[in-house]
Amino acid sequence: MSVFEHEAFRDHERVVFCREPEVGLRAIIAIHDTTLGPAAGGCRMWPYGSSEEALTDVLRLAQAMSYKNALAGLALGGGKSVIIADARCAKTPALLHAFARAVEELGGRYYTAEDIGIGMADVETLGEVTRYVFGHSREGGSGDPSPFTARGGFEGIRAAVRHRLGRDDLEGLGVALQGVGNVGYALAALLSSAGARLIVADTERANRERAQKEFGAKAVEASVIHSQDADVFAPCAMGAVLNDATIPEIKAPIVAGVANNQLAEERHGRALRDRGILYAPDYVVNAGGMLSGARDILQDYGVDEVNRRIDGIYDTVLEIFRRSEKEGLAPNEVADALAREKLAREKLASEKIMGARKGT
Repeated sequence: MSVFEHEAFRDHERVVFCREPEVGLRAIIAIHDTTLGPAAGGCRMWPYGSSEEALTDVLRLAQAMSYKNALAGLALGGGKSVIIADARCAKTPALLHAFARAVEELGGRYYTAEDIGIGMADVETLGEVTRYVFGHSREGGSGDPSPFTARGGFEGIRAAVRHRLGRDDLEGLGVALQGVGNVGYALAALLSSAGARLIVADTERANRERAQKEFGAKAVEASVIHSQDADVFAPCAMGAVLNDATIPEIKAPIVAGVANNQLAEERHGRALRDRGILYAPDYVVNAGGMLSGARDILQDYGVDEVNRRIDGIYDTVLEIFRRSEKEGLAPNEVADALAREKLAREKLASEKIMGARKGT
C-alpha cells in the first residue's frame, strides 16, 4: 500500500523515510501543513511492532501538530517524526546524529524536539548537527517543556470540571492519571496542590512510587487505570487509549489529559459523547509545551506571554464544549473544524496575495 492510500494520510505535504543501517537508524519524518509557517513537532523514539504502525502514528501526530499550532495561534505548521527503535537500548549519539542530518537536509521546513523516548539531553545531541531543533537548553533556549505542557493540561481539566460538574475548584475530586513520567508527574503535582485525589498508573515502578510518596496517590495497574471510579480520567502516556475496548469501561464523566492521539480513531470522540463522557481534545489541552518551545523558532515573545497564552487554554476548551453542545458534535469534531477553518482562511489569504503579486 502506498502512503497516499494510507488511512491516516491527510494530504501531508511531505513524508520522508530515513535509513542508515550502519547506525541502526530507521525513521520517518511527516510534514502535514506549512500554511502558517515551518512545521514543528517532536521526535518520538519507540519500538513499533511494524513500519505500518510507525507510519500511522507519525501521520496522525503530524496532523495533530498542524491543528495544535493553528488553535494555539502560532505561526507554525505541523510535523512530527518517529525513530523506530527502543530508546532504552538502541539510542546512540551516532544514531541521533544521523537523524539530525535528515532534519538538517530539509532546510528549516521542519523543526524537531523531544517526545517519548527523546529527552532534553538527546535534543542537545541533535543540536550538535542540525540548527532545526526547539525546546533546547542552550543559552536563550526555552528548556524543558514539561512544566508548560502540564500547566496547559491543568487548565484543560479545570475547564472540563467547570463545564461538566459546575465547579471552579478541584478539591476532593478523583483524577486517574495514566502515566506519571515527566509531564504526568508535573500535572500530578498541580492537581495535588489543588486538592485532587490521585490514582496513578505507570509502566515504570519508580514513577509510580514517586507519585505515591509525594502525593499520597493510589497506584494501580496500567491495564485498569481507565476504569477507575474517578471524576476525571487523564491519559498522559501513549496514544490510542480511547478505543472500542476501553471506552465502555470508563467510569469517569470527564476525559482530559496531555497524551497525544488519545483517540484510536476519530469516531471514538463520538463514542465518548454518546456515552455522556466529556472529552477535552488532546491537542488543545497539551499545547503548553509547544507554546513554550515555539519561542526558540519564532523568537517574538517571552515566558510571561507563554503563561498568558497557556491560561487561555481554559477559555478555548470551554468554547469548544459550548459549540459542541450547540452543534451536536463531539468536542474533537469541533476542534478539528476550527483548525481546518483557520488553515483554509490562511491559505485563501496567501493565494490572494500571490495572485495580486502576479498581476502587478
